Amino acid sequence: MDGIKYAVFTDKSIRKNQYTSNVESGSTRTELKHWVELFFGVKVIAMNSHRLPGKGRRMGPIMGHTMHYRRMIITLLPGYSILPLRKKFNLLERNSIS
Repeated sequence: MDGIKYAVFTDKSIRKNQYTSNVESGSTRTELKHWVELFFGVKVIAMNSHRLPGKGRRMGPIMGHTMHYRRMIITLLPGYSILPLRKKFNLLERNSIS
């Protein structure tokens, strides 16, 4: 499944038992929930999503724009975590402290 593009690591997106990622705009919430539960072996209790607009880009005299995308915030049942993303969080926290 290529629905999830990449994880988002910001101060607000690093929350307890919540993971934020940008996904394909055509994928549905139920598809993504099912895929995350099967692929990572976790239990998802809530999914929130919002659509972010594309940004304008100028290429000489022609004004273009980037594609819009969707951001998903996945909340897991307490006791579950996604280990590859948890390791990335720890690296970010260590770098911000030093």
